[in-house]
Order: sequence, then structure tokens, then C-alpha cells
Amino acid sequence: MQANKFFPFFFSISLFCCNQSGKGSQNTSAPGSPQQQRIQIINEKGNTIVSRFNVPDGYERKSFDVNSFGYYLRNLPLKPAGSIALYYDGNTKNDLVYDAVVDMDIGTKDLQQCADAVMRLRGEYFFSIKQYDSISFVLTNGFRMDYSEWMKGNRLVVSGNKTHWSKSAESSNTYKDFRKYMDVVFNYAGSLSLSKSMKPKIIRDIAIGDVFVHGGLPGHAVIVVDVAESKSRGKIFMIAQSFMPAQEIHILKNFSDESNNPWYKNSIAGQLNSPQWSFPINELKSFD
Repeated sequence: MQANKFFPFFFSISLFCCNQSGKGSQNTSAPGSPQQQRIQIINEKGNTIVSRFNVPDGYERKSFDVNSFGYYLRNLPLKPAGSIALYYDGNTKNDLVYDAVVDMDIGTKDLQQCADAVMRLRGEYFFSIKQYDSISFVLTNGFRMDYSEWMKGNRLVVSGNKTHWSKSAESSNTYKDFRKYMDVVFNYAGSLSLSKSMKPKIIRDIAIGDVFVHGGLPGHAVIVVDVAESKSRGKIFMIAQSFMPAQEIHILKNFSDESNNPWYKNSIAGQLNSPQWSFPINELKSFD
């Protein structure tokens, strides 16, 4: 549950964020049973979302251009099957609400929580394809923090609830600089600012990169990292999150499915019940 963070007032509430079977083991599950369905979905040898998770029978993944956000998310690197998600301080997330852990550093500070993880993935994507001018996030007070300004050596100056840029560093565009920029975003943006900066989306049209976001106090956000479709049964999707305290991004289970596979159906009515948060379906939003 991530708070909407900003400056003296908002900083005080910033603490509100929001085993597979062993290799070679004998499978005694009956064909078509929930356990068998789960085994068919999860490929423990896969090291990306697209290679770790198969789609259920009758569904297909739509192909994406290699430079698209959808391709980037679907090919996020995963830690080995069975890995435990870590908090920023190295402790383990023992509530096993996830099926996989994204192999991406989160730093050593309690910064990259819920909405922050969504913004991190968005920023990492644009940085990876060198679209630096597209890296931009709205802070809780409405100030737009463009990475293009950070590249010039400008740094954020905060006075009360007002913000402006000041030239205080050399021009640079290293990955280390980008990560420092993202940490500042994490400090001063959150679920409220993310929700306000995105466009409403109807669940029938759900797509990779969409976000369920509750911009409240506390708030939370999860991002759609894969989608598959059936002509007769509609779409299914997977979601990822970070949470409080800051922790590695992970692919969530679907406890509403009897086989606990991570695919959710877009035919859900009323709300999305993820393991640690429930979102009204009208809280689905898109960057585009």
C-alpha cells in the first residue's frame, strides 16, 4: 500500500504503500485436475515471463514489436523457479502470493514500493530503447519531472510544496544517473499521482502495460505484464506488483482460480481480487 508522497506533508505518510514440484518427481495428478493444469501452465526452466508461463489451452499470445512496451514486459527476466522475493534490506517475503520473482535490483532503501514499481518498469523500458525524452513522471504536487532535464544536470529543488529545477550537476546519461533519477521519483510520486496521470481503460480492452491503480491513502497499483486471448472466451492476463516495504517485483498468483495459476480472466465482474488488494474494475488505467 503506497502513499501519495510529496514533501513535508506527504513525506510524513510515505510509509503507507501500499513450490513447484521438484525436477524429476513423479506426477500422480489426474489429467485435467487443478494440479495438473498448474503443471501444464508453469515451465520451471523458463527464465522470462513468456518462457516461464504457458497459456491455457485455447488461448494465444498476440505478438509484439521488439521495441514495444508489451514485448519488454513479457520478456522480463525472472529469477530461478522457487526463488523467494526479497525486501530492500535482504529479508524475505514469506507470504507466498507470487509465482515468480523479477530479476531486477531494487536498491537498499525503502523506496520502490507499489506504484513505484510500475513507474520503474516504464522508465526502464524507455531507457532500454533510448527514448529518453519519454521518461517523465508527474509528482504528487503536479510537477512533471522529465528525465531529459535530469540528463542536463538539473536537479529538483523543493521549497514547501513547490518545486523547480536547478542546474547543480554535470550533464550525463549513465544508467547510474537514471537510477538516481528514479529514486527521486519514488520519493515524490505515488499511487495518487500515477492514477491522475493515466487514462481510464475498460477491462474488455485490457492490454499489456495497463495498470490497476487505487490512488488513495493508502493506495496500491499492479501492472499487467502479459495477455492472451481466445476468440470464444475473451482475454486472460497476468499481473505483477511490489508492496510495502520495498520489495522485488513479483508475478502474482490468482487465488480465485482452483488451480492457482497466475492467469486472470477479463470477464471478472465488479472488482479484481489480487492476493493483497482488491481493485474495482473502473480503476484499470492506461499510459496511452
